[in-house]
Amino acid sequence: MKIFLTGRAGSGKSTVLLKAIELLKSKGLKVGGIVTPEIREEGKRVGFYVKDVFSQAMEVFASVDFKIEPKLGKYGIDVEAFEKVALPAIDFAIEKCDVVAIDEIGKMEFFSENFKKKIFALVLLDKPLIAVLHRNFVKQFRQFGEVIEVTSRNREKLPEELIKSIS
Repeated sequence: MKIFLTGRAGSGKSTVLLKAIELLKSKGLKVGGIVTPEIREEGKRVGFYVKDVFSQAMEVFASVDFKIEPKLGKYGIDVEAFEKVALPAIDFAIEKCDVVAIDEIGKMEFFSENFKKKIFALVLLDKPLIAVLHRNFVKQFRQFGEVIEVTSRNREKLPEELIKSIS
């Protein structure tokens, strides 16, 4: 089962994924993969971490302070830092975990060709996946699983519903 969460910015996609991860863990399932929490300073988003769901290893991979290429909007993207955490985390999740969680499949993450290849290989495996999918990528991934739009109406119930389809 592959589930892709999509929706508008701020709709709660990442929050739904994080709650689903906790519910899966509480049911005794081993969950691996990555999340990309925001870095905020004085209420403003200034970057993103990439964090291994299982080991908790973490690196800053996008920042307004990075004067490097590639750039996405105001963020410089450190592809090497992203890959340092993301690639081993996904490999571990595929090999050793019951469920793979990815937040997010999007423009910023796809600056990494290695990540892109790994994601396209992952969707072909017989391994449960819950991923946050940027809305620009829905057409590319729709064929691999169920796409669910996260809205203010469904975001509270979604984690429980996702668990039923995965576990």
